[in-house]
Amino acid sequence: MRIGLTGGIATGKSTVSRMLQARGVHVVDADVIARDVMNPGQPLLGAVASRFGAEFLLPEGGLDRRRMAEHIFNRPEERAALNAIVHPAIRAEIRRQVDEREAADPNAIVAADIPLLYESGLEELYERIVVVYVPRELQLTRLIRRDGLSPEQAQSRLNAQLDIEDKKRRADYVIDNSGTPEETERQVASLLESLESR
Repeated sequence: MRIGLTGGIATGKSTVSRMLQARGVHVVDADVIARDVMNPGQPLLGAVASRFGAEFLLPEGGLDRRRMAEHIFNRPEERAALNAIVHPAIRAEIRRQVDEREAADPNAIVAADIPLLYESGLEELYERIVVVYVPRELQLTRLIRRDGLSPEQAQSRLNAQLDIEDKKRRADYVIDNSGTPEETERQVASLLESLESR
């Protein structure tokens, strides 16, 4: 079974992903793939530098992610331009890894961890969608604390994604990560019981 795992920024999706992996779920991480395709020497990095300029590259040749994030979050047309360059390659690699893991173990649960799953229109590729949820106020607080952002910067990053309440409404399963790690762990166990009984 292939499931899509998503949520909002600072909802704790990586925590849930690790919990799933610890219980034997094969996780394909879109963020890891996105970093890999932007390593020095990768063709996509050259395309990004051509479109946005060499000032978005670090001295050692990789992408300056913080600078690019600041550049695109308040500029929807620039964000769209970046996405048009990188998203097709990321999607193809996610699909390749999911297919490979399913072929190796047809009975396995394979989770594609994709932060912008709904925003990218990828939900139809998965049998079930799991959303990691916290209320927006908590999401904002965690993002400010985690990334050292101002409230205004954090708000603009949240506004660049589909609202977490919309994601929650569209989900097949919701993991509410606003409580203790033990409470989240219980929900993950319950989710897997439900998926494995299908």
